[in-house]
Amino acid sequence: MTAHPLRSRNWFGRTDLDGFAHRSWLKTEGFSDAVFDGRPVVGIANSWSELTNCNAHLRQVAEAVKRGVWSSGGFPLEFPTISLGEVLMKPTAMMFRNLMAMDVEECIRAYPLDAVVLLSGCDKTTPAMLMGAASADVPAIMVTGGPMLRGRWRAEELGSGTDLWRLWAERRAGRLSDEELCEAESCMSRSSGHCMVMGTASTMASMAEALGMTLPGNAAIPAPDSRRLALAELSGRRAVELARADGPKPSEILTAKAFDNAIRADMAIGGSTNAIIHLVAIAGRAGVPLPLARFDELSKTTPLLANLRPSGKYLMEDFFYAGGLPVVMRELLPLLHGDAPTVNGRSMADNVRDARCWNEDVIRPLGVPLASEGGTVILSGNLCPGGAVLKQSAASPHLLTHRGRAVVFEDHEDLHRRIDDPALVIDETSVLVLKHVGPRGAPGMPEWGAAPIPARLLQKGVKDMVRISDARMSGTSYGTVVLHVTPESAVGGPLALVRDGDEIELDVPARSLTLRVSEQELATRKAAWKPRPPKFTRGYARLFLEHVLQADDGCDFDFLQGKTPVRLEDTAGPSHS
Repeated sequence: MTAHPLRSRNWFGRTDLDGFAHRSWLKTEGFSDAVFDGRPVVGIANSWSELTNCNAHLRQVAEAVKRGVWSSGGFPLEFPTISLGEVLMKPTAMMFRNLMAMDVEECIRAYPLDAVVLLSGCDKTTPAMLMGAASADVPAIMVTGGPMLRGRWRAEELGSGTDLWRLWAERRAGRLSDEELCEAESCMSRSSGHCMVMGTASTMASMAEALGMTLPGNAAIPAPDSRRLALAELSGRRAVELARADGPKPSEILTAKAFDNAIRADMAIGGSTNAIIHLVAIAGRAGVPLPLARFDELSKTTPLLANLRPSGKYLMEDFFYAGGLPVVMRELLPLLHGDAPTVNGRSMADNVRDARCWNEDVIRPLGVPLASEGGTVILSGNLCPGGAVLKQSAASPHLLTHRGRAVVFEDHEDLHRRIDDPALVIDETSVLVLKHVGPRGAPGMPEWGAAPIPARLLQKGVKDMVRISDARMSGTSYGTVVLHVTPESAVGGPLALVRDGDEIELDVPARSLTLRVSEQELATRKAAWKPRPPKFTRGYARLFLEHVLQADDGCDFDFLQGKTPVRLEDTAGPSHS
């Protein structure tokens, strides 16, 4: 049988036994003959889950997408995917990002879909879906769930994550009562949607838009705003057009130019450090080389424009009212590849050229930035031969050049057992070093990098210290925190060799992180080092430990890099006997 240009016709347009079976069983859902008339089938990949609060409203978003698909003459079929809830999943949602990417890819590959709409929200759901779509390379468009409305406690505006860490530090310092903390808890997250600061969820929604995989303006519309549903409907309509034209496909959008544009946008909005790992992973699926050096190169020439927490003072709701990401991209146009294609069929420049800013304190003009460089820097040195990252826009200026003595914690449990121990020798000049919290060490590279400051130092007014680890940190976090140290300690990277009292030098302007210990002494320590036994010996966790790459390669699985596009001939043979 000859393959039909619409993949779905190779299921539903057949006149043999397979076609009879495919149509018959789908009719059990109440569909009539009319939906099998040759119209495109649009899959709606829904990461809805009550365990993922950020995505708990996506059922309603899916209904809006369906309206758009039906109204354009398509046939929408919704299907579930794994859903990754950053707050509730242990040890970390990052451990399951690759599993979700596999789920999305294989569903797209296996089902009769001519195009797919990706519904995401929480931190890892967005990159996971983009990774899966990039690998399958069927026409795809993304709709993210949007940020929550701003929190409000007494006369204070609260941002989930960022103010959670701040209020908890105040509680540990004895400046906030349990009653006050409980009161704030009920005021912080008051609507559907993901964190309303420029954390990882907002950052990755912005990256999806900057890459060209969403309709313009998608990233910042608040989740409860009716315009979120209107955009979802328009995305459903566009998905039908993508199906009929067989593109543009992700491979035509996720180009080197698109990744440059996304990196520029990330730096301009003060985006989450997690964006680096996710962009590298998505690029790896798309077959686009993306070394860490490219991030730093573009960061040095991209000013910080968005005045958003944790790098600034405003929240995502304010960002939307000011004009959202299209305004940022318009300001950046002299630095962007304006000819990069996007999923709506227009170039990036055409999409954003007429965007207007309604509050220049929220989104600064290119000539009057908050800072001359981007939010995130890449460090190198003998402590991080494969690189490390630091969010300078959320760090303390006086610590960006710092020398201090290491206070070493062997793992997360050790940290929490001893951080408030009165016997711990530590002061505000010390450098907290946390080991065995990387991709293989934790495992999964949890958001443990923003280690707590000892309560006794908080009580003295210390608000920040240099902290170094092979972990990640929440995009909502702040402080002078060095992350993603590569190679990680669990595989014998230099971080594994650090001991209490070693001098460490951080020099952000020089982009360096140096362990002031002789090469001879490090060689002696390396010879005596032994790896810990694996924490898991079965199931997905074993697969993860055996195949996860290091942070500089995006923590994807070694066997998943590169794309294997769905081919029409793969669907031409019989599937029922």
